[in-house]
Order: sequence, then structure tokens, then C-alpha cells
Amino acid sequence: MEFIDLKAQYRVLEASIQRRTRKVMESAQFIMGPEIEELESALASRVGAGHCISCASGTDALMLAMMALSIGSGDEVITSPFTFIATGEMIAILGAKPVFVDIDPRTYNLDPKLIAAAITPRTRAIMPVALYGQCAEMDEINSIAEAHGLAVIEDAAQSFGATYKARASCNLSTIGCTSFFPSKPLGCYGDGGACFTSSDELARAMRQIRNHGQDRRYHHPRLGFNGRLDTLQAAVLLAKLEVFDPELKARDAIAKRYSSALEHAAQVPYIESYNVSAWAQYTIEVAHRSDIQRSLSAQGIPTAVHYPMPIHMQPVFASLNQPRGSFPVSERVSERVLSLPMHPYMSDADVEMVTSALLSAVRRLQSQAVAEPRLV
Repeated sequence: MEFIDLKAQYRVLEASIQRRTRKVMESAQFIMGPEIEELESALASRVGAGHCISCASGTDALMLAMMALSIGSGDEVITSPFTFIATGEMIAILGAKPVFVDIDPRTYNLDPKLIAAAITPRTRAIMPVALYGQCAEMDEINSIAEAHGLAVIEDAAQSFGATYKARASCNLSTIGCTSFFPSKPLGCYGDGGACFTSSDELARAMRQIRNHGQDRRYHHPRLGFNGRLDTLQAAVLLAKLEVFDPELKARDAIAKRYSSALEHAAQVPYIESYNVSAWAQYTIEVAHRSDIQRSLSAQGIPTAVHYPMPIHMQPVFASLNQPRGSFPVSERVSERVLSLPMHPYMSDADVEMVTSALLSAVRRLQSQAVAEPRLV
């Protein structure tokens, strides 16, 4: 069994992908070819944003957004400690300080109730993460940001295709950033990403920054870097957009089957009633995680842990002096979360295999715990 079966998806899309990539090969317009503009137009239209600026990765998207907002040395950006390293990493690389705020124990997203206390005169932006495919509480976060004159950068690397109160992820804040890493709900065949905004000024800045800061050839009004999306990757994404909506529905159906089967054996994902998740991962909480992983692996079922160590505990951020105990919810869930196979081409038999194996492992571990003698 594949954790994410990109080969099954390719079999469905092979003709379209071959046709679109062949067109790029024949035109030899590998950098900023017409497919880039076609993709950006399609993506902006889909999320309802005024502009889409494609780029080389989701990590670059975060960099573009912060550079366009002139975030740098001495500034602070509030974000979550329970996410992939790139979120905090890009803040620090620009010379700013990541200021972590703990997460909601149900959604694993930034807890809005804790944000105000973390704001200082140096705070420039709030960067909520849409973890596992579900958007954060964006209305509350935007309201806090507006009251303090801050920008909001939605880290939507895992949530393209999700909605929050019937509004699309990536169009919920000052700038939305997403990733097209191959395993994402909408993924290319390499690295890729995009920024979304309805600000003409920010869009202009991000387009310049992703192309070495130039506004026309050999004229550079600002510092930038090479953050362009390859035309071949745009062609792949255009092909995948053709089936993206039915794939999202399939992911949701699989998630519902998982939750129905597992709700009494594990803490299954909590989705707010007004949210629709893109299900980048299907992640549960369990006790005895390592034992369960070993049991599933022995039956050919892959699992993953997203994420085993919060960012504030990573060695690279030791200088922040935030040891274990600083963010208890993030630290607790990092020891319990377990992601199960999730992709739109899973069969009912696949889901049954995973749930049966997990239920069996949980029952066995519970029986062992009951059987163990207690020390008096």
C-alpha cells in the first residue's frame, strides 16, 4: 500500500500530462512560458483572489510574502510551533524573530485566544498555518491583526482546495501562500508554490522579487531571488486541475470512512462545522504510537508523523530559550499524532485494511495494559 499513491493518479492523467508537457518541450519555453500565466489565472479565479504569483516552492512563497511586506531584521512574526520547519525557518532567515503561540487542542491550528498576549511593538505579521488541510480561525485572527495594524500571511501549504465559511483558503488574509510539493492535494512533479493577494502593490512586489527584483529586463528596483516556477511544473498542475474537484470529494469521503470506523479507538480529526478540509493528511491521536506504527508496518501499511518535534524544540531554535513545557499542547500532540494513508485513489478495501489493522492493534495494546500486574 502507498501512503500517497501518485502512480495511480498518473495513470488517470497520463494523456493530459503528456499532452501538456509535450507542448512545453516543443515550444522550449521552459522559463515563464505561457503555461505560467494560464495557471496563475486559473488559480486566482479558483480562490477568488485578485492575483496569483506562482513560485518555485511553498517555502519560497513564504519568503516572497514577507519580503513584499518588508519584514526583516528586528521584526517579529507570530506563528505556530506545531508545523513544518519552513514556517519558522523563513521568518528567521529574513532576520526576524518567530514568536510562537500554542495551538488549539482540537484543530491543531493557532489558538486565537493566545495571540494578543504575544503582540509587541516589534510584531509585523501573524502567520497562521492551515494544518493537515483545515483553515485556522481566520476571522478572529484577521480581527486581531486589524486592531494592531498587522498583516496576516496564511500558510496554506496544506490547504489549497479547503474552504473557511464558504471562502477559499489562500484568499482569507493579506497574502495566502501554498505549496505544490508532489504529496500536496494539488501537487506538481517537483517543487512549486504560489502566493495570492488582492493588493495590486503587493502582487507587483512579489512578481519582481521572484525574478531577482527586476521590473523589466536588467532593471532591478528591489532585492529579490530566483523564485520562478518552472513551466513544465505549471503544465503538470494544469492537467491535475482537471480532476482536482473530484479528488477533493474522494479525499473527504475517505476521511469520513476513517472517522466512522476509528472514532472509538482514537482521537479522530475535528473539523469545524463551517470548514471543509482539503485532507492533506488524515491524522489521528493515539497512545502507544510507536507500537501501533510497528504493527501496521508489519502488515504493509505505511504511516507518518506530522510532526514529531515542535519547531521551538528544534536545535536550530535553541537560542529562543523556549524549552520543553513552553507550549504544552503542541508538545503533547507531537508525541501522539499519527498520519494514515490518504489519497483520492484509495479503494474501500484499502480503507478497510487500514482501519481493521489499527483497531486490532489498539485492542491488543489495551488488553496488554489490563493484563499487566500493578505495583503496590
